[in-house]
Amino acid sequence: MEMLLSTKGITICLFFFVLSLAAAIEIPLSVAQLPTITEQSHAQVAYPFDEDFTIKCEARGNPQPTFNWTKDGKPFDLLSDPRIVPSNNSGTFVIQNRGIITNFQGKYRCFASNVLGTAMSEEIELIVPSVPKFPKEKIEPLDVEHGDSVILHCNPPKGIPPLHIYWMNIDLQHIPQDERVSMSLKGDLYFANVEENDSRSDYCCFAAFPRLRTIVQKMPMTLKVSRSNFIKERKPKLLIPPESAGSSSSVTVIKGGVLLLECIAEGLPTPHLSWVKVTGNLPKDEPETENFGKILKIDQVTAADEGTYQCTASNPMGRAKHEFHVHVEEPPRWIKEPEGGVYSVGTNLVLLCEAIGNPEPTIQWKLNGMPIDSKTFRGRISAREISLTNLQLQDSAVYQCEASNKHGTILASANVNVLNIAPLILTSDGENYATVVGYSAFLHCEIFASPAADIRWTKDDSIEPLSTLRYELNKNGTLEIKETKKEDSGSYACWAANSVGKRAITANLDIRDATKLVVTPKNPRVLKSHSILLKCQSEYDSHLKHSFKLSWRKDGDELPVNSTEDGRIILDRDTLFISSVTLADQGVYTCVASTSLDSVTAESQLIVLDVPDPPEDLQLSENQNRSVRLSWKAGANHNSPINESIIEFEENRWEPGRWQELTRTPGNDTTTLLSLAPYMNYQFRVISVNAVGRSQPSKPSLRYATPPAAPDKNPENIRVEASEPNEMVMKWEPLKPVERNGPGLEYKVSWRQRGVEADWNEEMVKKHSLTLRNTPTFVPYEIKVQAVNNLGSGPEPNITIGYSGEDVPDAAPSGVSVDIVNSTLVKVFWFGIPRDRVRGHLRGYKVSWWKTKSMLDGKRHHPEKHFLTFVGDRNYGMIPGLEPFSEFRLTVLAYNAKGDGPESSPVVFETPEGVPEQPRFLRILNFDKDSVTLSWGLPKKANGHLTGYILQYQIINETHEIGPLNDVSVTNRSTLSWRLSGLSSSTKYKFYVKACTVKGCGKPVTEEGLTMAQGTYAGIYDGISTQGWFIGLMCAIALLTLLLLTICFVRRNKGGKYSVKEKEDLHPDPEAQSIKDEIFGEYSDSDEKPLKGSLQSINGDIKATESADSLVDYGEGEHGMFNEDGSFIGAYSGSKEKGSVESTGSSTATFPLHA
Repeated sequence: MEMLLSTKGITICLFFFVLSLAAAIEIPLSVAQLPTITEQSHAQVAYPFDEDFTIKCEARGNPQPTFNWTKDGKPFDLLSDPRIVPSNNSGTFVIQNRGIITNFQGKYRCFASNVLGTAMSEEIELIVPSVPKFPKEKIEPLDVEHGDSVILHCNPPKGIPPLHIYWMNIDLQHIPQDERVSMSLKGDLYFANVEENDSRSDYCCFAAFPRLRTIVQKMPMTLKVSRSNFIKERKPKLLIPPESAGSSSSVTVIKGGVLLLECIAEGLPTPHLSWVKVTGNLPKDEPETENFGKILKIDQVTAADEGTYQCTASNPMGRAKHEFHVHVEEPPRWIKEPEGGVYSVGTNLVLLCEAIGNPEPTIQWKLNGMPIDSKTFRGRISAREISLTNLQLQDSAVYQCEASNKHGTILASANVNVLNIAPLILTSDGENYATVVGYSAFLHCEIFASPAADIRWTKDDSIEPLSTLRYELNKNGTLEIKETKKEDSGSYACWAANSVGKRAITANLDIRDATKLVVTPKNPRVLKSHSILLKCQSEYDSHLKHSFKLSWRKDGDELPVNSTEDGRIILDRDTLFISSVTLADQGVYTCVASTSLDSVTAESQLIVLDVPDPPEDLQLSENQNRSVRLSWKAGANHNSPINESIIEFEENRWEPGRWQELTRTPGNDTTTLLSLAPYMNYQFRVISVNAVGRSQPSKPSLRYATPPAAPDKNPENIRVEASEPNEMVMKWEPLKPVERNGPGLEYKVSWRQRGVEADWNEEMVKKHSLTLRNTPTFVPYEIKVQAVNNLGSGPEPNITIGYSGEDVPDAAPSGVSVDIVNSTLVKVFWFGIPRDRVRGHLRGYKVSWWKTKSMLDGKRHHPEKHFLTFVGDRNYGMIPGLEPFSEFRLTVLAYNAKGDGPESSPVVFETPEGVPEQPRFLRILNFDKDSVTLSWGLPKKANGHLTGYILQYQIINETHEIGPLNDVSVTNRSTLSWRLSGLSSSTKYKFYVKACTVKGCGKPVTEEGLTMAQGTYAGIYDGISTQGWFIGLMCAIALLTLLLLTICFVRRNKGGKYSVKEKEDLHPDPEAQSIKDEIFGEYSDSDEKPLKGSLQSINGDIKATESADSLVDYGEGEHGMFNEDGSFIGAYSGSKEKGSVESTGSSTATFPLHA
């Protein structure tokens, strides 16, 4: 300890002097001290059903106190009765409930003593009740006459309150009570006047004692009421208070208790009781009356309730009065209690004791439980004060102050401990403390000393004083470090010293990182029935992870782990998931993170969006014939402003039960002027709309009927539909029900032939169509339709032009001619038919053609017609997709909506030769080391006389290098195989074969192959077995280098790919540049044959075409491949094809690859 005292440190320059140390710190039991009563019993009832009764008295002191008892002011020996069981080291004893225990009833007091003094308890009253019983007695019957007053006395036995009294008959049914018959507070039954039906022989009084669990019954009483010869009317007479008490009486009530004033009167007719306060202030609240006005009751009596109260009993015969002078008294209560404490030698002592009560209480001082003799007491004593100067150790004592009046006694004790000891540090040495950054740290140093000790704290080895305001020394010795920082960690020492001695302890402080929280998302807005996931992200000191806890709250209330029975809300530590969000889920959600050192929160307000509530309280005003004002109250918008309101109507005259939209109002407008139609019986409803959606409709408004009127409009969309040639059907859109405006709606139809001076023909119809017969074919008419109802006609109608019925054309086009464009395309010309021969609206022309024979073999063909339609009034058209080198016949006709007219005379034309289609196949029959034999088939269609074939080949390999394209011309058209020589060994080639006519060559068929050094061939289409044999042979005879090269080639043939597209793009097929600029349309015949076009020659020479026509030159085929305006939908010419590197034996057309 000397080392501690000599240690350098920083001293907190804060000293304080303890004037009364015991007021703040309890005296340690290790210090000699006076006895103190710590626990005692209060008034107690010895119930007969209890097994025993405990009288408690506990005290502490040093030395351990001994206990003594008094009973009714006299010493009481706990060993005087074997039924008393005392406790060791305690004043508590138990009385066993055996035999007669009434002698234990009395007032007990406990005294706890040691060498320093004696402490005394308050009085403990033990009540031993007797079992209440009614005396056995014979009760004579009461004979009275009608109108007399009667009192049935109960006289209940004594017992432990509360006491409840009941008047019942032998069947345990309550005796009815009212203003005439009532029970007094003492339990007697009063009759203000009796009636004959009061006669009975079983008036029984029952007394119930709940605390004793007992109910006793008095012997039944008999009351006989006989009829009187006269009516005994009389003025009221008070029975309670009795007349003997005079006109007034005094009543004393305890403050805080219940005041009960009772007046019961007899008389005939039955008196009525009333109450009034004569003197003093009136109560703030109207006094409460009970028992039919016969009892005045005031709870929690105060001094203001003191005064004179008067009760008045009155009937038509007179009055009776009584005054109660109420006095409010109270038992003693403390104003100032004496306060003990720890005092140093040489100090002074002043004890104050002051109490009030009514009557004024008397004060008595006691010393160690005995009255103080003022003659021998060395200090000064008065009724309210005791004082001592220059206290010495022997002045230690227990001072008792007792205040008494007739309503009770109260006791206050003051322990005066005079001590002279060195400081005792009650806090353990070497305590470890921890807090988090920013919080306050409290280092405890609980001191007990007399005289008072000086306390100071030091830190580490520094001697500099702590001058900042962050350090504060509390009166109990605790050092508070405010807003801690990391550098506050370290070792601290607490020093305590007084005139007797000195002590010191150390304390260690660790500063941890503060816990941090963030809740995401912050203040989300969620649609009702959707889901939301709240995430609580936290950071905390690693030393605190074992005490770290997370919890969630909603609006301040903690959410349990399973907060909903249906599992909608799921808590999983740092996440809160709410599915099917409801409006009730809206609120502030708080994540709470706590450790052993700190607690932090983070909030997120969940806002639930929903459609608005339906509008309410629809009202109609400003009623007019064609308008009314609708007003309403908007419902809750559920966090999304109302954008607009939709007003709907329903009318029960034309379409009952069908709601239709009438108008819309913007924003939060809650009133609008509605425009209405005549002759309607409306009701309205409103729908609110926000960003989430529509509300439910409001309840309908009251109905509102508008008067009828003439129509405001005429029918629309007047038209003449197709009909028979000599017939005209006029139709129009009928007026809607809301447009009729009144009853008896009809339509006035007027018509006349256009350009002919004639009167209007008129007819009234109820339908929305009218048919005229025997009209000229396709003649224009002027038509009017007007709405008419019982109240008048609509506005003057507009004139509409319509034509009578059409017929098919009766003339064929003339001057039909054909220009040959190329081998598959021709251009047709014709002269249109006169307009008067169309006999309707001309829709267009239809060209039909069919093949008659092939020019190659001269065979005749069964006529298979094809046609194209050319819309509109025109005189030419393009016919694509013809077979080359063939003879055709062609006709043209005009058509309208009614049908086709007659065909023109057939025109014969021939198509020239074209390029052939690709050969049917290409195969490699033999592949030697430097040569190959190719075989191919005839083209699918020659499209002319074959002149020969063109063979082409080039080297291809795994790299992007492509060899030059070599050409071989086969002029003999009968030759279908060819051997190529001069090839490189172990090289991959691609071969092409085209068939040719005088017009050029067609698309090629291709194949690929690989030459070998040994002259064997591994074609793409060879089987796996051939490749296996080849690989095996190579393994047997080849060198290692050649073996590795062979494996590489095999792997290439199985899965390798090369960029054919790039190679082919370098050498486009010369046939691809065909006459696609000329052919924009397509057609299909009944066999759905593919379209064909001319191809370029193998040398890439492009033949000029004469086609510069637009898309409108091409007509519509049987299968709808052209639009109505004649434009072509799909591509006619064959698209550019690309080779497939994976194909084996494919005959797909590909293009040569040029280096």
